[in-house]
Amino acid sequence: MITRIRKYWDEQPLILIMVTAVFFRLLSVIFAKGWGMMDDHFLVIESSQSWVDGYDYNAWLPGSPGNHGPTGHNMFYPGIHFLLFSFLNWIHITDSQTKMLIVRFLHGTLSLVTVYLGYKITEKLDSKSSARIAGILLAILWFMPWMSMRNLIEMVCIPFLILGIWFMVKNENPSKPFRVFLLAGLWFGLAFIIRPQSGVFSAGVIIAIMIRKKWKGSIALLIGLVLPFLVTQGGIDFYLWHKPFAEISEYIMYNLSGKDSYVVLPWYNYFLVIWGLLIPPVSLFLFFGFIRSWKKHLILFIPVVLFFIAHSCVPNKQERFILPVIPFFIILGSIGWTEFMSGSKFWQKNRKLLHASWAFFWIINLVLLGFVSTMYSKKARVETMHYLSRYPDIHQIMVADYSNAPELFPCFYCGQWPHIYEELREHENTDSLIIRVSKRPIDEQPRFILFTGDKDLEQRVIKARKYFPSLEYEYTGEPGLIDKVMHWLNPSHNVNRPVYIYRNNFFFPEKK
Repeated sequence: MITRIRKYWDEQPLILIMVTAVFFRLLSVIFAKGWGMMDDHFLVIESSQSWVDGYDYNAWLPGSPGNHGPTGHNMFYPGIHFLLFSFLNWIHITDSQTKMLIVRFLHGTLSLVTVYLGYKITEKLDSKSSARIAGILLAILWFMPWMSMRNLIEMVCIPFLILGIWFMVKNENPSKPFRVFLLAGLWFGLAFIIRPQSGVFSAGVIIAIMIRKKWKGSIALLIGLVLPFLVTQGGIDFYLWHKPFAEISEYIMYNLSGKDSYVVLPWYNYFLVIWGLLIPPVSLFLFFGFIRSWKKHLILFIPVVLFFIAHSCVPNKQERFILPVIPFFIILGSIGWTEFMSGSKFWQKNRKLLHASWAFFWIINLVLLGFVSTMYSKKARVETMHYLSRYPDIHQIMVADYSNAPELFPCFYCGQWPHIYEELREHENTDSLIIRVSKRPIDEQPRFILFTGDKDLEQRVIKARKYFPSLEYEYTGEPGLIDKVMHWLNPSHNVNRPVYIYRNNFFFPEKK
């Protein structure tokens, strides 16, 4: 078996790379349930499924209760999920976990474009040696399979950026340059629709083309970039708001006004992110290779650097924001490092040190890959809401939480859209919430109370029973292994805690 693997690695590395990529993505498709961050579930899955059910979870649509106009959210990507979920409902696939299995499978399949074309681009620009490094890293870098399953627009836009670059690299001296650059621009345009900030990358590509004095190509690329945006964003917004580009305008204003909100970090933060994600010392090898290759491959270097600078200048920095350029950093880093290695006397004399560096990288990477690829994130909340889906007409749920870390519960897994009473942490504590809700009319009282976390659980239940005497313990949603570890590392701010379901017997006398 080892001999056969080595033979494939030497003679047909792309086959081995793709098989490996498929294997670990299938693992994530099957086991990596839940979601990673708020955006990849509540801004995509909750909204689109609620539209299918005749509800508007986020109040994004005109006429919905609570909506006062455009909210600055992209309707295109959730709209695709709306069509998918409508089709699944039509063929009677209604279980939420089954739907998400299909969603993960489709995203995992899309991510294979990044692996395959990442290899092909590297091979076309340089050699099979550098392509093997880039390909295997794109296939099984520890976070790539898991992140590829998530509904993060920062990840979803990557295959379209890769496709745009491939069209240009594949046709370096095309007989019909306008057509080639137009098609490449269309792919960049799709990436732009999904993640508007990817337009900075596309602008870098146009600059690189202009430096080469390919004026027609830059014009064609710009036309291709803008055309999908005009059709989708202009068309969707005109249909919803009777004026084009209403959402993107609101999105820009929101980001300008909130640039100091959320996570404000120093300008060098993304250097640390890349060095950490790619695991030193290999991350340093790739960084050196990336810098070294700048002259030869401006078509990739300028877009990545421009994207990097633009995001580093904005105070609001989140690690996921830099994800769209990670594959291109790996491609250029692999090219530059391989070229340097072939002529470096130091590394030729210190092969053991080089092998030890890569061995350290692969040990750490594979250990992380095994855990992360099968990580069921936010398991407690997903299992809690999926458990409740067996009950009809829930209508009202109350979350009893004493912490300062709010927990959003995904109604998608419940299969219905109950009103959830949550503690208004800035103004009241859980006790006052229970008292306030208990004074509401019977129809507005909770069918279930969800107690989050173990702290003072017994006392919290006793207090709740003073106002809801029919409460009975039903089920515990347990966090997954990684969720428990994350909570142990950061108990003050992490929200991955057990959830205890108590049923209100007044509404549901028997357990289902």
